[in-house]
Amino acid sequence: MAKDIPVYYATGRRKRATARVYLRPGNGQFLVNRRPFEEYFDRETSKMVIRQPFQLTDTEGLFDIYVNVRGGGLTGQAGAIRHGISRALTRYNADLRSVLKQRGFLTRDARNKERKKYGQPGARKRFQFSKR
Repeated sequence: MAKDIPVYYATGRRKRATARVYLRPGNGQFLVNRRPFEEYFDRETSKMVIRQPFQLTDTEGLFDIYVNVRGGGLTGQAGAIRHGISRALTRYNADLRSVLKQRGFLTRDARNKERKKYGQPGARKRFQFSKR
């Protein structure tokens, strides 16, 4: 990446997934883990989730996006990328913050898998109860 071109960096997280997002003014090239965006995400809903911040702020095609994402599943990674893109867009233009915040794109989704407890087969499931 050239030094004279501004790069907007942000980290996004969801569940166990962490995405490091780099936005650079360009023509819309989108790479996720060095692979094209369409190749990495095959599910249409994941693609839609990731595009939402750009569609909401009318910035589609203005940036080259480079993302390193790890952990979690594909849905969690898509959510983490959306969170990272939204945060990077606020670094690009602080006026976009209110629009993104209103839609909840800047809020970190903290839901996680609940741990399994001892004395039962899962997080909430109980072994079958019998009086006798």
